[in-house]
Amino acid sequence: MAKKKVVVALGHKALGTTLPEQKSAVKKTAAIIADLVEAGAELVITHSNAPQVGMIHTAMNEFGKVHSDYTAVPMSVCSAMSQGYIGYDIQNAIRAELLRRGIFKPVSTIITQVTVDPYDDAFHEPVKVIGRVLTEEEAELEEQKGNYVTKVEGGYRRIVAAPKPQDVVEIDAIRTLSDAGQIVIACGGGGIPVLEQQASLNGASAVIEKDLVSGKLAELLDAEELLILTSVEKVSLNYQSDKEEKIEKMDVETAKKYMQENQFGASTMLPKVEAAVSFVEKKAGRKAVITSIDRAKDGFLGKTGTVIE
Repeated sequence: MAKKKVVVALGHKALGTTLPEQKSAVKKTAAIIADLVEAGAELVITHSNAPQVGMIHTAMNEFGKVHSDYTAVPMSVCSAMSQGYIGYDIQNAIRAELLRRGIFKPVSTIITQVTVDPYDDAFHEPVKVIGRVLTEEEAELEEQKGNYVTKVEGGYRRIVAAPKPQDVVEIDAIRTLSDAGQIVIACGGGGIPVLEQQASLNGASAVIEKDLVSGKLAELLDAEELLILTSVEKVSLNYQSDKEEKIEKMDVETAKKYMQENQFGASTMLPKVEAAVSFVEKKAGRKAVITSIDRAKDGFLGKTGTVIE
């Protein structure tokens, strides 16, 4: 069977929200991943982390308030912690599922840093909401620290930037393990956003879109396919209207046209289509598929999903 290098991006549905939900969800996800392995995919896996990193951020900062010897924890550290414990659950679930099927294939998680541009306009227009609801007094304290907040129902919440990914710091390690036949879990939650400052990498107060990093990772690995798994089987035009139309296939120019027409939600489908287009247009012969996690194998085999090539 011919093998194909595929970067698979797992969305929220693959992981759940709470710890018990995650334990249950990753077992189902592991079976889906094993199906892809049996179908001939050499996998590198990325995943979301929004509920998890929010939980860690809230917990660590509340702990710091109660215990004066501890300080608030930066977003970069929260991201690293989320990558570790999500990767731990995913890799163990995949390993167990593969062994049950008589497949021995190592699975590794790499805590991944992703460089961002300090001059990215996103740092001046933060949009990603994180953490719990704050009182007005707490919000003022955050602003005094140089952080951004936004008014929400019941109070205020902190917001951070979502800059574009520039490079994956650990790409050589990811490539080496993947080329050795391992399943690699990397760039979790979009990766830890870092700024290059001479020889140092310093964490940025930001989050990176998981789908955009997935496209960048697929590009750097020269993967043949980017498989983005979400909650819908196909991308739609005029989504959730009486004129909704499922898209089976788009070329790059058509996808760009639809993006200019604002056909895709800015925080939902748009980053997925952007990632697909960016990956596909940089080299002939590449393919991106967007489909539901429940139809992952069929999407890989070309039986469903929205194809961009």
